Amino acid sequence: MPSLKDIKKRIGSVKSTSQITKAMKMVSAAKLRKAQDAVVAARPYADKIHDVISSLATREDADAHPLLGARGKERALFVLMTADRGLCGGFNSNISKACERQIRENAEGYEAIDLMIIGRKGNEQLRRKLGETIVKVHENLTGNVTYATAKLLGEELVEGYASEKYDAVYLMYNAFQSAITQVITTDQLLPVVPKEMEEDAFATDYIYEPTQGEVLDQLLPKYVEVKIFRGLLESVASEHGARMSAMDSASKNASEMIGKLTLQYNRARQAAITKELMEIISGAESIKG
Repeated sequence: MPSLKDIKKRIGSVKSTSQITKAMKMVSAAKLRKAQDAVVAARPYADKIHDVISSLATREDADAHPLLGARGKERALFVLMTADRGLCGGFNSNISKACERQIRENAEGYEAIDLMIIGRKGNEQLRRKLGETIVKVHENLTGNVTYATAKLLGEELVEGYASEKYDAVYLMYNAFQSAITQVITTDQLLPVVPKEMEEDAFATDYIYEPTQGEVLDQLLPKYVEVKIFRGLLESVASEHGARMSAMDSASKNASEMIGKLTLQYNRARQAAITKELMEIISGAESIKG
C-alpha cells in the first residue's frame, strides 16, 4: 500500500497535469473559433468552383486540357493531411489508418501508389508501415495556413499530373463538422471528375474569352489550389476541435483521479491515526498492568 507521502505527491502531480490540460483546452478553443471562421468563409467559393469545374468537365473533350483527361491505372498519388503536433485524441491515428487501408486495398486497381504526407504525425505513424510508398513529407505547414502554401502544393501536384508521372491524384483530410466530429474525406483532385447530369438535363457549351486554352490554363490549376486550401483549413479546424475535446476529457479524468486519490489519502491517514491511537492505548494498558 502506498504511503501518505506517495499519495500526496501523486495528487500534486495530477493537479499540475490538470492545470496544463485546462490551459491547452482554452488555447485550442480560441484557435478553433478562428479556424472555424476561416473554414466557413472558404466553403462557398470552394463548393462553387467545384460545381463549375465538374460541370465544365462534362462539356469538354478529354484532350481539351491535360488536367481533364482520364488515363490508365499505372500510378496514383495520395496526399494525406495530418497534424504536426499530438495530444488531439484519434485525429492523426484515425486518418493514418484509413489512408493505409485505402492504399493496401487499392480498390481502383492501380499498379503503384505513392504517398505524400502533410504533417509530422502522419509520417511518424506510417513510415514503418508504408515507408516504401512515401515520396515526400511536408512539415510545419499547418501552423499558419495561407493560400500561398496551397498554391505551391497545387503547382507541385499539377506538374506531377501534367507530366504524366501520375494517372490520378487523391486528397485525404479530416473535414470539420463540430468540435467533437471530424469526417475522414477522400477527394479526387485529378483528373477532374465530371458532374453527374440528371436525365432531363442538357449540357450547354461555354464561350471562352480570349481562348479555351488560356481560360482552362488559369481555371483548372486554380481549382486544384482551392481544393487544397480548403482541405488545409478543414484539417486545421478539425485538429483544434479534436485537441479541445481531448483536453476536456483529460481534465475530467484528472478531476476524477484527484477525487479517488484524495479519498485514498484520507483513508490511509485515518488508518495511520487509528494505528497510533491503538499503540498509545496498548502502551498505557501495559504500564497499568
